Amino acid sequence: MGLLDTYHGKRDFGQTPEPADPGQSSATALRYSMQKHDATRLHWDLRLEWQGVLLSWAVTRGPSADPSSKRLAVRTEDHPLSYLTFEGVIPKDNYGAGTVMLWDIGHWQPFHDVADGLAEGHLHFALHGRRNTGNWSLVRMKGRRAGDKGRETWLMVKDRDAAAEDAQEGLVERHLTSVATGRDLAGVAAGAPAVAFGPDRKGAMPRFRAPQLATAVKDLPEGAAWLHEVKHDGYRAQVAIGRGGARIFTRSGLDWSDRFSPLLPVLAELPAGTALIDGEIVAGAGLQGFAALQAAIQEGGPFRFYVFDLLHLNGADLAPLPQTERRAALEKLLEDVPARGLVQLSPAIEGEAAPVLAAICEAGGEGIISKLAHAPWRGGRSTAWLKVKCSRRAEFVICGYQPSDKRGRAFASLLLATREGDTLVYRGKVGTGFDDAAQQEIAERLAALARPKTPLEKVPAEGRGAKWVRPELVAEVVYAEVTPEGRLRHARFIALREDKPAVEVQMETEIPAGDRTLVRGTPISSPDRVIFPKPKTTKLDLARYYDAMADRILPTLADRPASLLRLPSGLEGERFFQKHAGKGFPKAIRSLPIEEKDGGTEQYIYIADAEGLVAAAQMGTVEFHPWGARRDRLDRPERLVFDLDPDEGLGFAAVRRAAFDLRGKLEELGLGSWPMVSGGKGVHVIVPLRRTAGWDTVKLFAQLFATLLASGQPDRYTATMAKAARKGRIFIDWLRNERGATAIAPFSVRARPGAPVAVPVSWDELARLRRANGFGLKAAQERAWSDLTLPADATLGEPVLARLEALREKQA
Repeated sequence: MGLLDTYHGKRDFGQTPEPADPGQSSATALRYSMQKHDATRLHWDLRLEWQGVLLSWAVTRGPSADPSSKRLAVRTEDHPLSYLTFEGVIPKDNYGAGTVMLWDIGHWQPFHDVADGLAEGHLHFALHGRRNTGNWSLVRMKGRRAGDKGRETWLMVKDRDAAAEDAQEGLVERHLTSVATGRDLAGVAAGAPAVAFGPDRKGAMPRFRAPQLATAVKDLPEGAAWLHEVKHDGYRAQVAIGRGGARIFTRSGLDWSDRFSPLLPVLAELPAGTALIDGEIVAGAGLQGFAALQAAIQEGGPFRFYVFDLLHLNGADLAPLPQTERRAALEKLLEDVPARGLVQLSPAIEGEAAPVLAAICEAGGEGIISKLAHAPWRGGRSTAWLKVKCSRRAEFVICGYQPSDKRGRAFASLLLATREGDTLVYRGKVGTGFDDAAQQEIAERLAALARPKTPLEKVPAEGRGAKWVRPELVAEVVYAEVTPEGRLRHARFIALREDKPAVEVQMETEIPAGDRTLVRGTPISSPDRVIFPKPKTTKLDLARYYDAMADRILPTLADRPASLLRLPSGLEGERFFQKHAGKGFPKAIRSLPIEEKDGGTEQYIYIADAEGLVAAAQMGTVEFHPWGARRDRLDRPERLVFDLDPDEGLGFAAVRRAAFDLRGKLEELGLGSWPMVSGGKGVHVIVPLRRTAGWDTVKLFAQLFATLLASGQPDRYTATMAKAARKGRIFIDWLRNERGATAIAPFSVRARPGAPVAVPVSWDELARLRRANGFGLKAAQERAWSDLTLPADATLGEPVLARLEALREKQA
């Protein structure tokens, strides 16, 4: 007799929409569902996957998370696996007639042999659903049968664990809709359309941010300033919530919402208008390890999302807040999610790190992440987050493989490398850790990447006879140590990684935890050298500032030629501008060739990332002055800058009034603008541009506009650079709008007493400010671009030029 004979014998599939197909077994974890069934009597049907069918029980009154409330569960016929997600209406006069709503979905994890449990009358298991979570038992009642049908009577009982609650009817009263379509029973019965999960959000989803990364250290950090979390073995993920629901992004910004789709409804139901959540996705339902996660991705689950940071909430940027305040906001956001559910808060432990690490390593964990409790969130690698591993484990690029002479083995070993600058450096080979399926998959993917020559700069002796491939695949490897030659010892393959691009794979170097002079991997020499006496600001302080402010400086500095104002000995010492790259410059400070007016070519400096900012600070840089064009289109400026430079005798009120004058005149021309206090005496009025006009057009417009204002109010303004012309006036400096000219970068420190910072402000805020140098390093770090509403990029086309001419004629 077949396992599904009873199921098929009770149904006429010409009338009922219930599935007849047996369905496919799961390859990873056992699946589970619970259906709310409005039949002759309302009940909930429990389905547990086992040996190709769904073991089934009809649970009267539904499940209860109160351990004292034992729910009657009548064993019914086994159902096909295809019934797992069934939702619909069984017509009248059919077996089980009534409305079926998918009330919960997920996986289950038996704690013992299921066949023994069924025979003995006790099943003990965990449910990993969206609603039912934690540990449960099914206990058969002795000598009891359900009516004259001879079916077994069981009790469904909740264990007293973190997911237990005192409210007997809490689960069934709290959850009244389908986990598949969002409809209630009446909606399913009426054939209503599916309902989107979560509130109807109007706000745009926050943008992905480059993740904050931890620095590997050899020794545990000491002191009470740290929070310690488990280093999870999964994929780093950012979840953006806003209009349209929720999306999931990898550490490199790839949208993997489709791969982790079972998490989306849970995330969409979080009580936030907009949010940006940071965390790690791991394999769920009790599965462990990165290989299990990869198998889960292929299967469509199970997953668990451990959340550990909150960067944005309901329009507010939380990144500048201390770690403890962000965590408090995160705890509040997650307070109603099911305990032990698909989305969980990553535990954080205060105090000494040693016992935490010991417990995690003993349990087979990967290690810990220690985070400074008072530190803000900043993208990129820093020493505010430290990681200590139980074993050495890292990513490497596969650059080739050694063929195997053994039958059935696709290759003998993989050759590994890391990227150091623009070259690939050989790091050794790995020949263990592959099962047959992994070998086959890797071999097929390597075949598609074959190349005749090595991608390595230098081929090691063990690379003779190797087959080379394009360095695009990334392997995660565990190893014992790294030799003095930079080779891995006792390496073992874990899995392929697809969330980290091969171009980003570098050799991870552990540093002593006590070494606090390392910023973004750059050692800061003479860290205690005082750059600004008041308030006392050292070279290390300045490097840390630029590291922390990278996300705000780089939008207007990165990939633009720039001049660096260097003060190697501090404020009282020598200072000089440098725009050409010199010998011995750190690799993090980039260069590009630019043709100069005399026809020659020079290598100009540009900064590309946070590492470049810190490297410049290590060289004594205080100020950053970028061009108004990016390196991909040096002939097309992307901004207009009018620098309002007052005569010595004028106060800030006059400068402020001048800025509003410029704003008004620009608006008459159809141009939006935003202000920035320079950190000195003046204000920059900045017009963002589309890259449509060349330098000649932009320079001519800036000159004509400044001259127009100066001629209209000659007692207040001048457009002439000469000192004599500035007496009692404000110089409208338009000369920053020609090729090769620079202007101070927003959020750059100024080489002036007090270490003031050039800070973008809103027009409303500018009206209240009393000076242009009122923001120090601490005040600048509390600000963000998201605090401002910037105007749209403008085009210096014929309409604008025509309005400028009309304004000139009107004034004449």
